[in-house]
Amino acid sequence: MTAVAAVSVGGLILDDRVLLGAPVWLKPLKFSLSFMAFGLAWAWLISLLPKRSTTLNITSAVIILTALGEMVILLTQTVRGKESHFNIATDFDALLFNLMGMTIIIFWIATFVASVIIGARRLGGRANTLAIRLGLGISLVGMLLGVLMTTRESSREGFAGTHSVGVVEGGPGMPLTNWSTTGGDLRVAHFVGLHALQALPLIALALTLLAARWAVLRSEEVRVRMIWTAGLVYAALIALTTWQALRGQALLSPDWLTLATFAVIVGGGAAGVSWAKSADRELVAS
Repeated sequence: MTAVAAVSVGGLILDDRVLLGAPVWLKPLKFSLSFMAFGLAWAWLISLLPKRSTTLNITSAVIILTALGEMVILLTQTVRGKESHFNIATDFDALLFNLMGMTIIIFWIATFVASVIIGARRLGGRANTLAIRLGLGISLVGMLLGVLMTTRESSREGFAGTHSVGVVEGGPGMPLTNWSTTGGDLRVAHFVGLHALQALPLIALALTLLAARWAVLRSEEVRVRMIWTAGLVYAALIALTTWQALRGQALLSPDWLTLATFAVIVGGGAAGVSWAKSADRELVAS
C-alpha cells in the first residue's frame, strides 16, 4: 500500500486527467493510505498475542489477499480512467465492480473472525483491552455502512449505487477527501467508522501517557470509564454523520437540528468525563 501511495502521488503530479471533478489518482491515494493505517493497526494487534493461532494466520492471509485484490481492481480502473465503484456501464466494468463486492464481503468476514479472536484476549490493562474491543466492533460497523451506498439509486445511467445524497456526484468537494460540500455524502460516516480501530487505542495510549502529569488518570477505573465515554461519543458521531448525509446535508453545512444533536453528544461526553473522574473520588472515599 505504501508503494501504491507513492505511485498515486506520482500520478497526481504527472497525470492531469480528472474524473467526476477530482484528479483520477486521488481515489487510489486515499484507499492506499486507509489500508496502510488498517494494516499497521492489525500488525500491532497481532504482535500483542503471545502465540498466533492457525485460524488467525489464515484470516490474516485472507485479509491481505483481499485488500490487494481490491487495490488491483481500483488501479485497473484508474489506469483506464474509469470509475471503480458502482460502475456497471459495460460488461467489463460490471465484472470488476461485482468482483470488488465479493472481495470486500470476504474481507469483512475475515476481519470479523480475526476481531473475535483478538477481542477474546485481554491485551494489557482493562482500559487498553476495552479500547481495542470497542475499536474492533465500531470499525466493523463502519465497514458495513458502505452497504448504504450500494442501496442508493443513482441518477446516472450505468451506475448501481452512489455515495451522494441530494446532489449528483462530481460536484464541489472538500480538499483531499473530496467529500461533497453541497449535499449529503455517506463516505464521511464510513471513513470515521473504519478508523475507530486506530482512534480508540490511541486515546487509551494518550490517557496512559497523560497519567504521568495528571494523578486522576492513574486510576485504572477512571481510564476505563474514559474509554467507555470516548467509544460512545465516537459511535454517536458516526450515527450523526450518517443521519446528516441521509438528509442530503453536507458535513460543513449543518442545520440547527444537526447542531443541536451535536451539542447533545458533546454534553454527553462532558457528563461521561465527569462520571469517569468520580471513580477517583469514590476510590479515595473508600
